[in-house]
Amino acid sequence: MPTIRTCEFVSPKHPDKLCDYIADTILDAYLAQDVDSRVAVEVMGGHNHITLSGEVTSRTSLDLIAIVREIVGDTYEIHQYIQPQSPEIAAGVDTGGAGDQGIMIGYATNETPSLMPKEYALARDLCQKIYEVYPYDGKVQVTLKDDEVDVVVASFQNSHSGDLEKMVRELLPSNEYHINEAGEWSLGGLDADSGLSGRKIVIDAYGPNVPVGGGSFSGKDYTKVDRSGAYMARKIAVDLLKKNNAKTVLVKLAYVIGRREPVMATALIDSVEQPIEGYDLSPSGIRSFLKLKEFKFKEAAAWGHFGRGFVWDL
Repeated sequence: MPTIRTCEFVSPKHPDKLCDYIADTILDAYLAQDVDSRVAVEVMGGHNHITLSGEVTSRTSLDLIAIVREIVGDTYEIHQYIQPQSPEIAAGVDTGGAGDQGIMIGYATNETPSLMPKEYALARDLCQKIYEVYPYDGKVQVTLKDDEVDVVVASFQNSHSGDLEKMVRELLPSNEYHINEAGEWSLGGLDADSGLSGRKIVIDAYGPNVPVGGGSFSGKDYTKVDRSGAYMARKIAVDLLKKNNAKTVLVKLAYVIGRREPVMATALIDSVEQPIEGYDLSPSGIRSFLKLKEFKFKEAAAWGHFGRGFVWDL
């Protein structure tokens, strides 16, 4: 039986990615004024409405409506439902503990220069190159059959199907193409569909052929280990891949809310499991090791959080 792997990717103007970008822009704005801000912001948008919901505890106060309008313009009605972080959760975080329980996954493979799965790397690269010509809402999908490109799908707002197909064929040879399969389209983004932050968790990580953890990334500060822990898991996976000259490394971390260290920290190195040692896996240790105080989180909101030359990819 052939081995078949598929991955999709979406452009930064996709409704879900726009919501991720808004969430991380708000996060960056708080951290720029107060580096110890506790932020967990979710964003939903579509059809001239943007809704912000979540919990923020910070020594600074921001005009969130103005921040959002800089991104989406003045035609949107913006609703905000932001409250301080629960004091019961804060009690566990204030002592250095994790801000939530959860499972975090890190992965690295030697099959691409970015140490990402091949189908993922090809889909992202194709989407980025199309977006340079058509900077609008759009999607691609790449299917590999026995590691060779078999099917390519592309659908982009404001594109002519013939021109788009010619471009895609030149960029990525394949046995089969599906270009604007439902027809050409001009209405896209938040004008045509609803978006939600955190919904593209699979392509934010490693694609559908690698397990994902339980939490999304955007809009969350470093105390939320579903984000910072996932970044650290990637760093460990990269380190172990290089150290052991391995083909694949899968790292698994699990945290308990209010506890500094994970209750699980293991790595599968070419399918052989071993414990992870030698890393400070507390939230503060991760922030220091990955230099998250200096990182602009909105830089990771589009095009995935891994395999892009961030600290955790090196």
